[in-house]
Amino acid sequence: MFFASDNWAGAHPKIVEGLARHASGFSPAYGSSDLDKQVEQTFSKIFERDVAVFFVGTGTAANSLAMSAVSRPGGVAFAHREAHMIADEGGAPEFLTGGGRLSPVDGTLGRIAAATLETEIGRYPPQFVHAGQPAAVSITQATEIGTVYSLDEIDAIAGVAQRHGLQLHMDGARFANALVSLDVSAAEMTWKRGVDIVSFGGTKNGCWCAEAVVFLDPAKAHDFPFIRKRAAQLFSKSRFIAAQFEAYFADDLWLETARHSNAMASRLAGHLAASSKAWLGWEPQANEIFPIIKLETVETLRAQGAAFYPWHPPFGFAGSIAEDETMCRFVTSFATTPDHVDQIGDLIA
Repeated sequence: MFFASDNWAGAHPKIVEGLARHASGFSPAYGSSDLDKQVEQTFSKIFERDVAVFFVGTGTAANSLAMSAVSRPGGVAFAHREAHMIADEGGAPEFLTGGGRLSPVDGTLGRIAAATLETEIGRYPPQFVHAGQPAAVSITQATEIGTVYSLDEIDAIAGVAQRHGLQLHMDGARFANALVSLDVSAAEMTWKRGVDIVSFGGTKNGCWCAEAVVFLDPAKAHDFPFIRKRAAQLFSKSRFIAAQFEAYFADDLWLETARHSNAMASRLAGHLAASSKAWLGWEPQANEIFPIIKLETVETLRAQGAAFYPWHPPFGFAGSIAEDETMCRFVTSFATTPDHVDQIGDLIA
């Protein structure tokens, strides 16, 4: 019963088959193979326009290098105070931007509010050299607490960014989970809303090591090959990332795995909501669930082999947690089965 993270899941069998299929023989290196180019074309089809795609090894690299691409002297990027870039990337964005800063923005349940963003940007008046320069806005889709920005919310945030001449970045570590939750296309969730750059994640959704920085306007990617090389993220045998993405996109496997993990989250949420020993902090919209559980029940679950994490209540959480309760995080994945979920349900019941 592994619910600690979707990073704990292995690779989907079809991803493994794809890697094995391209493991032998010889192929041009550094992203110049036919397979690399074919997958780049697939990304353009998915986004319904020509895009520039750059493979990297981790989501932290994708986010940090995306920020590096839009940084400027004294640059400040705005992100939710609980965004992965701020809370979980160990200073990598600041390091790889050469001293750029991240400015936290408040927002309930993981989402920036456009009005709050406007206020925060206003703290950096143009040409006020001591404050620095606003450079970018980053939103996480799906968010760190399993919520999803609506299209209208992305529109509003993009409007603020555009008024201030800022690039809008989307941290899409769980991009597919958000996409199927909204039931829209990749184009509708990104550039049609005003998003400029996407950190496109595959690792959490069945791949082994497959992340990409996607520039929705290739003209804005002019310097990125040098930025990626400088950061040691240009893989010589990049065909092994391309092979994963080839299998990931084939027959819409990426959407199938995301739908499955979201469905498992909904199933688990149903068990938790029905229990007298747990309650949901909020309704999950993707594949992360945050229940408040009796401490004695937490110990029972762990004793029976359930893996999950305790969690701090996020900004804007309106519930009240009793002394004999704690908030926890459960994450489902492509490898989660109904039996795994129902075992948790039985233990809680």
